[in-house]
Amino acid sequence: MLLQRVLSALVGIPLIILAVWHGGLPLLCLIALIVFFGLQEMNLMLSNLGLNPSLWLAQAGGLILVSGAYLYDDGYPGPTITIILFLLLIATVALYPRYSLLDSAGTLMGTLYVGLLSYFYLIRTLPDGWIWLVFMFAGTWACDTAAFFMGKAFGRRSLAPELSPKKTLEGAIGGILGSLVAAYIFVIIYPFLSIPKMLLLGLALGVAAEVGDLLESAFKRQAGMKDSSALIPGHGGILDRFDSALFTAPLVYYYVRLFIMV
Repeated sequence: MLLQRVLSALVGIPLIILAVWHGGLPLLCLIALIVFFGLQEMNLMLSNLGLNPSLWLAQAGGLILVSGAYLYDDGYPGPTITIILFLLLIATVALYPRYSLLDSAGTLMGTLYVGLLSYFYLIRTLPDGWIWLVFMFAGTWACDTAAFFMGKAFGRRSLAPELSPKKTLEGAIGGILGSLVAAYIFVIIYPFLSIPKMLLLGLALGVAAEVGDLLESAFKRQAGMKDSSALIPGHGGILDRFDSALFTAPLVYYYVRLFIMV
């Protein structure tokens, strides 16, 4: 399992870094591809919960969110949420009774949740955006990796036994320390960054990554699934790999806009 995780990382990480470096359409296309597979996994989870989500409506909503991130010049494309909501409400009327309001609500939640991946592109549009996007990935992966190894070595007390029995308090603390170390390393590399602001961001990023991981564990536990899919060897599915980043990407985007770009 560990060998598979390493091999998948050796293939996936350079691809992501290359897309981050180029930005623009290459990054947008990669995000759209990730959203496509992520929505498939989310729909499977919702189906396992007894809902009847619409995959084609979810995919249309994901495309609208990603396109909005590309076309909209002033932060998160809020109008896209209204468009997606209206699309789903119209579908609820047109497809009744085989597509219920509850099915529509599940589809909306899944679309907006997976659609948070569009923040990858929005971060890249910030001044020095490629630095912030690399930091987001590095901090998130540092948190996940440190939590894994610290939990293996020192884990004794369960963090959330009902959601994920294997996650420990010691592992969570190790993960936050990992994100703090990543933040400090970035300050060393880019001395124009404020140490207090970056350490605070590193702390918040670690907490957000842990919460994102636990949320996806809650989804899988309720759906009776071990992994969201088997798409990425050693890692599971898209949502298994990017669950933490779904929370850390919006955090980094708004933190930089509110507290660093001033």
